[in-house]
Amino acid sequence: MTPITLGLLFIAGLWAGSQNALAGGGSFITIPALMLAGLDARSANITSSVALYPGQVVTGLAGRRLIEDAETLSFKMMCVLGASGGLIGALLLLWTPSDLFKSMLPWLILFATCLFAWSAFGRRTTEKRKPIPTAAAVFLQSAISIYGGYFGGGIGFMTVASLGLMGLSARPASATKNALAAVINTTSLLVFLFSPSLIWIPALLLGAGAILGGLVGAWVLRRVPEKLLRVLIVIIGIVLTVGLFITQ
Repeated sequence: MTPITLGLLFIAGLWAGSQNALAGGGSFITIPALMLAGLDARSANITSSVALYPGQVVTGLAGRRLIEDAETLSFKMMCVLGASGGLIGALLLLWTPSDLFKSMLPWLILFATCLFAWSAFGRRTTEKRKPIPTAAAVFLQSAISIYGGYFGGGIGFMTVASLGLMGLSARPASATKNALAAVINTTSLLVFLFSPSLIWIPALLLGAGAILGGLVGAWVLRRVPEKLLRVLIVIIGIVLTVGLFITQ
């Protein structure tokens, strides 16, 4: 990779870290940046997951005091499901041929974009609903964890929605979601670290940029309208989806 490419990867990490701190969707930046740098789709996904992991841990630890048990599922049980699901998802990703994952990537990003748009702009209700049964909560959290280990785009929106169905209000749901994302990606990271698809230099550059970007994002959050950021993320997702479908 040329110095210019490496510099652009650092900038992409900076952008992704800021975006994650502000509204989420950082992988929408890192995955295409890595593909433009020459990585195949699966390698880009794995490298992106490893690069963004430190920021997820820091975010999860920062909000640990707000973490709560859901009415139908304890946080410890959610961690067990998250760790096992992340491991299964990571192994499934390694077993997926690179060409097959490339054909799946536009659909995964489209799904994540639609999920983000629904989460950001969908109709909200303040009506208190009865929490879903424990069996349904276990199934839902397991499915989200496997998806998170496999791809991860949109996992935050999915987790917040599922925690809401389990009886958590918005603030503890957000903090619990951050911690669960770190747990899910801890086990997937342990798998990816031994994969030849992980490219270390881009991962380190993106990771350094993402950590710095997270600090910048925390500062910008108080100065930029969140709705504008959410619109930008949806636009990025749409452009990426169209571009990936065109280049298939």
